[in-house]
Amino acid sequence: MVTMGQRASTEADHLFEQAQHYLVGGVSAAARLHPSLGRPFLAARGEGGRVWDVDGNEYVDLNTSFGAALLGHGHPAVRRAIEQALDLGLLCAHETVYQVEAARKISQLVPCAELVRFAGSGTETTWHAVRTARAYTGKHRIVKFEGHFHGYSDTLGYSAWPPLDQAGPADAPVPYTESGGIPPELKQFVIVLPWNDAEALERTLRAQGHEIAAVIMEPINYNSGTLLPQPGYLEAVRQLTRDYNVVLIFDEILSGFRTGPSCAQGYLGVTPDLCTLGKALGGGTALSAFAGRREIMDAVAPRGGAVHSGTFNAHLIPILAANAFLDEIVKPEFYPTLLQRSETLHQGLLDAFERAGLPVWVQAKGARFSLLFGLYDEPRSYREAARWDRELARRFFAAAMRHGVYFHFAWHHGLSIQHTDEDVARALEGIEAAAREVAAS
Repeated sequence: MVTMGQRASTEADHLFEQAQHYLVGGVSAAARLHPSLGRPFLAARGEGGRVWDVDGNEYVDLNTSFGAALLGHGHPAVRRAIEQALDLGLLCAHETVYQVEAARKISQLVPCAELVRFAGSGTETTWHAVRTARAYTGKHRIVKFEGHFHGYSDTLGYSAWPPLDQAGPADAPVPYTESGGIPPELKQFVIVLPWNDAEALERTLRAQGHEIAAVIMEPINYNSGTLLPQPGYLEAVRQLTRDYNVVLIFDEILSGFRTGPSCAQGYLGVTPDLCTLGKALGGGTALSAFAGRREIMDAVAPRGGAVHSGTFNAHLIPILAANAFLDEIVKPEFYPTLLQRSETLHQGLLDAFERAGLPVWVQAKGARFSLLFGLYDEPRSYREAARWDRELARRFFAAAMRHGVYFHFAWHHGLSIQHTDEDVARALEGIEAAAREVAAS
């Protein structure tokens, strides 16, 4: 465990300096820069629910690979799956029985998933889901919601986390472009609406439904503070999209498998037309999928005109790892253990922050949670959540690492199945010590 007052990670600083000579910005992904460190967290290895940095410091890992490591680091079943892939010769660009096996398991678990296609990253998967909806409906505009993140494509790269002074009116958000390089002409195909506002969606569909191919959302908005749908909202969205012949897409890249094997759609009792799955699905390897009603998925080539192909689609390593993941999550003890341990952590966080006198709203659902610094009430919209105190968060996450708990500077955190009761106890001890340190400074 890292102790208070420990000096900066000199080996990590040196490696980051070297990395900047060869990697753009010294990283392989922009989100890996950690504002509390001024550089990325440079990991040496992970095991179970813990990670070690290049200076040998050990941490309880509450980032869990941005949610990809729901099985933890180096789960035995995933290790066996990867060894099987090696034994099979790392077959690439071939169909095998294992893709069918994984798709069958998903179809049996996820309510909307009559047919499945596999891809790599979440960005490409949400993009293909939207393309499929456009091909199926013959329409081209997309409704997305402020504060919902669907990857970095030109199609959906709008208003995930817009600065409030550039977001437009709360009841009629202005599409905010999240990346340079997106042609401004593409903005005409995107409509951004406030979430949890059925009337705003109804007005939009009534006026423009003949142009709108799809409505896409995170059914649980983990990416902006674990925001939850208000009672009746998802049911209203489901009915409205049916009424106007609009494809409803649940982006479950992050929400998938956090509340149970049927994902958020099963947990919440609302079935979309299409969904996307990823992060946890590959057991820590790079795999995502889009899935949905047979009629709509038949718009994908070779059945239909929406082309989806790629040499590394459903590569043997992530497919076998996904089969292992899907086998693990249906074991009778998996979710009771994971969700009970998560609830223990969430209640412990509330108690620790209260005792320390640090203003943090703990927003949790299933195996994922958010720490909203400086908030005193549950946020119901992105604009409420976006008022969190980023500087307080930066100071706390730095202090937490000094006390042996790893958070990335992000909206969401969580446990894996390999975290133990001891891990939770150690994490809570370090978190309370960090909170007291920050509150006193």
